Amino acid sequence: MKKWYVILMSIMMVLTLSACKGARDKVLEEGKVDKAEATDSKKEEFYSVYPLTGLGTNEEVDHRAVSVMVNNHPKARPQSGLHKADIVYEVLAEGELTRFLAIFQSEMPEVVGPVRSARDYYIELSRGYDALFVAHGFSPEAKEILDSGTIDHLNGMEYDGVLFNRADFRKAPHNSYITYENIQKGMEKIGAEQSDDLDMLSFLTIESAKAIEGTPANEIQISYPGGETVGFTYSIKKKTYARSSNNEPTIDRETETPITVSNVFIVEAAHRVIDDAGRREINLTSGGDAILIQNGVAQNISWKNEDGRIVPDGGAFVPGKTWINIVPGGMKDSVKMQ
Repeated sequence: MKKWYVILMSIMMVLTLSACKGARDKVLEEGKVDKAEATDSKKEEFYSVYPLTGLGTNEEVDHRAVSVMVNNHPKARPQSGLHKADIVYEVLAEGELTRFLAIFQSEMPEVVGPVRSARDYYIELSRGYDALFVAHGFSPEAKEILDSGTIDHLNGMEYDGVLFNRADFRKAPHNSYITYENIQKGMEKIGAEQSDDLDMLSFLTIESAKAIEGTPANEIQISYPGGETVGFTYSIKKKTYARSSNNEPTIDRETETPITVSNVFIVEAAHRVIDDAGRREINLTSGGDAILIQNGVAQNISWKNEDGRIVPDGGAFVPGKTWINIVPGGMKDSVKMQ
């Protein structure tokens, strides 16, 4: 009896290993990350995959995404918490300055800010991840969306001094901060769900990422109309890009951690000034030209809006964090690489 048991168990193990190998070969052939196949550089297998980074983990991945409007005025730098963001959208507001929509899911910041006011197109980007939307202030268009009750949100106009704290080392409007602890308190206060089965972005496998071909892109400079220059410098060793503003490294204020990402995605979208305050309307639905930069090379592709998310059309991200720069027309002249 014992002999037959051993034989039966051996057969089951062979079948299981064959099935696992078949699944792995299929994933590699398709060139996309699968939850069962996420590995690190040591080929360690993980229980699950973070949906917005494609990185493997043995932790639960059902945390709800949180998006925060982060100030990018020179007086607001260095910012807090950006090094924890899975995705950062950098988009022009008024005054020829960009603001950040930082989306957190795999990691949550201890503190994030300075928090700045909302615009309608940032809210629409946040919707693509069903994220809790955090801001301090709003434009008339953004206020109309927030007041409609169609998106869970926390705003410093309502919770200033309660959930949002004013730092004494900066002056308003560059001194509003919020902790993740207070974000959680706010979610409980408004009855917002804190877990979510978030759809996964499309990622390449490690092997497929090695085969990426394109134009060398070790140094990238993006010039915005007001004269601001955003830079990304590639580290061959780390396979990540370090961000800078006007040649000044972008770091976390509290920890001095450099802000680094695995994907830089530059997309061209139509911009139009709509009022005397310089507020803009930005077309984030029609798709258009884009540059996807990974592993030291750049690919000229297109972008598309997929269920509210700006994603590569004809490409995929490599596992890791992503920075998305949305620029007006004339990308060929405003983006330089070497």
